[in-house]
Amino acid sequence: MGPTRKPNVCSRLSRRALGCFSRDAGVVQRTNLGILRALVCQESTKFKNVWTTHSRSPIAYERGRIYFDNYRRCVSSVASEPRKLYEMPKCSKSEKIEDALLWECPVGDILPNSADYKSSLIALTAHNWLLRISATTGKILEKIYLGHYCKFRYLSWDTPQEVIAVKSAQNRGSAVARQAGIQQPVLLYLAVFQVLPFSLIGILEINKKIFGNVTDATLSHGILIVMYNSGLVRLYSFQTIAEQFMQQKLDLGCACRWGGTTGTVGESPFGIPCNIKITDTPPLLFEVSSLENAFQIGGHPWHYIITPNKKKQKGVFHICALKDNSLAKNGIQEMDCCSLESDWIYFHPDASGRIIHVGPNQVKVLKLTEIENNSSQHQISEDFVILANRENNKNENVLTVTASGRVVKKSFNLLDDDPEQETFKVVDYEDELDLLSVVAVTQIDAEGKAHLDFHCNEYGTLLKSIPLVESWDVTYSHEVYFDRDLVLHIEQKPNRVFSCYVYQMETNGSLI
Repeated sequence: MGPTRKPNVCSRLSRRALGCFSRDAGVVQRTNLGILRALVCQESTKFKNVWTTHSRSPIAYERGRIYFDNYRRCVSSVASEPRKLYEMPKCSKSEKIEDALLWECPVGDILPNSADYKSSLIALTAHNWLLRISATTGKILEKIYLGHYCKFRYLSWDTPQEVIAVKSAQNRGSAVARQAGIQQPVLLYLAVFQVLPFSLIGILEINKKIFGNVTDATLSHGILIVMYNSGLVRLYSFQTIAEQFMQQKLDLGCACRWGGTTGTVGESPFGIPCNIKITDTPPLLFEVSSLENAFQIGGHPWHYIITPNKKKQKGVFHICALKDNSLAKNGIQEMDCCSLESDWIYFHPDASGRIIHVGPNQVKVLKLTEIENNSSQHQISEDFVILANRENNKNENVLTVTASGRVVKKSFNLLDDDPEQETFKVVDYEDELDLLSVVAVTQIDAEGKAHLDFHCNEYGTLLKSIPLVESWDVTYSHEVYFDRDLVLHIEQKPNRVFSCYVYQMETNGSLI
């Protein structure tokens, strides 16, 4: 069945003015976003490059905010022209912000202060301070000192908008110690916090005696994921580990005696002691081997995606059931392409359980369904495919003339990501408008030209195409964001030069 006909914008606006909605609290918001989607995709709508800037430090984007100078300067992209929200005072190198996450108030939670309902930036500094910064003023609202026994460097969500994990750099020891063959017992640390109000869950050490030669570890949705150089990936329950091996419950702001020293938890110079030290092998939930530790979980019911742990299998993906490791029917996905850059695959972020497989000349959206008359087994099938706009003939003929005047014709195959052919570079999902955004690039003469296409997330239909005015060099690093009525392109050039291009929606020559 094709898409059902939906009311036009005028009809939706009339119904909204009359209050013709059900009692569902989300109906008004969904109606407004439906109107915005219709405006974004209509033929007369254009996206205009309203602002371009350059920086010597990385540029980051999050929810209508553009961050410069290691998150110390914030520019709002919501207005018709980006405007500065705040700029924090200059700081020393040791106070530089290493990483940051944007926290937005979860719906339904009761917070102690009214100011806590406003968005905050959770930032990690180079000297191990965890800060909560107002996302609109740049004022520091809270600060927690983590300690001096390791170098904390990375922030990530364990549970989005609820629990954060602060990961240390790996402890490789000094060059002298490595040359002497001295092994470091603790490889890295993970500090886990409940956010707003900030409360410590615990700091966990990953040590070599228990886990072996670990190359990396992280937390996701309460699961401790440990990775090895061999490609092995092991999963453990963080809650079980915390309950079994926590030495002492610690509360931020409270006095504590630890190792003969007394201090206040989370304040300098005491910091937060490592209070979860594993002394025995914890229960293993799951184990799998995958090339380059590539491992993803998703789908309905739970499935996982891996690449067999052999170099010649690169670009081959196996989709298996988590409950029994059985391979889904048609679960081996391999894109028939010859390219310099590898294709990539991931579970669709729209929570539909589908899978997106991206190659240089096609985007496949795959669905996971039950096999008829066998509900315990599942199969992979194509939902829809987005194809690049290019010639079907992969062969190209070259004429050469020998010294004797003889004309020789040679035929060779073009690569699927040949820069002179339209090639997909970025695929993303705009969850509020329910659109897939795809960046396609073609090398024309000496420079690349890119356009951003919006596709229906349900059927894959092309709804809108937006040309990017700046040239696109395929050798540079690029990020493209599509956020409601905004398109933002961040480019990293050689010698750490970063460029930011901001586009905003306009209709009939007026910015929305």
